[in-house]
Amino acid sequence: MAIAATISIPLSSSTRRSLTSVSLLRSSSISLYTSPSNSLIPQHSLKYPNSRIIASSMSVETPVKTSSSSFLDRKESGFLHFAKYHGLGNDFILIDNRDSLEPRISAEKAVQLCHRNFGVGADGVIFVMPGTNGADYTMRIFNSDGSEPEMCGNGIRCFAKFVAQIENLHGRHSFNVHTGAGLIVPEILEDGNVCSVDMGEPILKASDVPTKLPANKDHSVVKSELEVDGAIWNVTCVSMGNPHCVTFSTKESENILVDDLKLAEIGPKFEHHEVFPARTNTEFVQVLSNCHLKMRVWERGAGATLACGTGACATVVAAVLEGRAERNCTVDLPGGPLQIEWSEENNHVYMSGPAEVVYYGSLAL
Repeated sequence: MAIAATISIPLSSSTRRSLTSVSLLRSSSISLYTSPSNSLIPQHSLKYPNSRIIASSMSVETPVKTSSSSFLDRKESGFLHFAKYHGLGNDFILIDNRDSLEPRISAEKAVQLCHRNFGVGADGVIFVMPGTNGADYTMRIFNSDGSEPEMCGNGIRCFAKFVAQIENLHGRHSFNVHTGAGLIVPEILEDGNVCSVDMGEPILKASDVPTKLPANKDHSVVKSELEVDGAIWNVTCVSMGNPHCVTFSTKESENILVDDLKLAEIGPKFEHHEVFPARTNTEFVQVLSNCHLKMRVWERGAGATLACGTGACATVVAAVLEGRAERNCTVDLPGGPLQIEWSEENNHVYMSGPAEVVYYGSLAL
């Protein structure tokens, strides 16, 4: 995959909407440039057989005056323009796909782009598509392994910020987004930040999560025993449009210490367990107080990530069902905190948290 790219990096809040260009030309190596004094010097070169990028020069003192939206509007044949965003370190490649309901790149190409050594590097690729079924927009995602999840909580916040950018929206806005998990409604504040996202109602019926674990409470699986890797875990199963298995404890320990977990070893065994026919995301949760939870996540199709928005939502729902927490909680993830509320009034789950642009780029397809 030969890559020729222009990357623009937002440097601070005052220059975030300006583009500082890094010209990348075809070469047999990658050259990275950085220095504390803002004068860029070569650091090292890495040889890659299939990806060819070279960063030539960059000025951080005189930003290009072109707006980010006009950069993304460029339509050079054979090039893919994108923005790199993250929500608490859960990072995505955002692509303006408003002219078609077919993704501009394949799942296989998305895997290449998500590779952190031979591509851009991301947990997934998100496409902004035309709205369907009365929605304003449609959101589709390819995970870093090429699979397609129904929805992504951190991704929807990045999606909302990206839409506000490419549509040049100002002031407070909300819009309806059609996803594989149903209709999601993010809200943008006057300052451009994502205030909250209405994530809809949690799905608790065991067969709809889906899980083969037998229901033990009103057709739901709550604090049910599951054997994984020789240990008995107590799990609660929740779907936020995508399946989640949430655990706070084992048979031996009523409260797990999430920092002690060997996540890379235990996570895949939950994800591919036979009781989860669609595989599952897994949240390992430590209760700090009745309104403060600490979580680590193994995401289906992406592995260990710094944050998972739907996972944080499922965690609070599970904590309420198990009597461990209140309906409004701060959930600490490795990448930072999310605020989650499970409304008793309408049964909807609301998520609040940041989404930030990292840089803009172009790839030769």
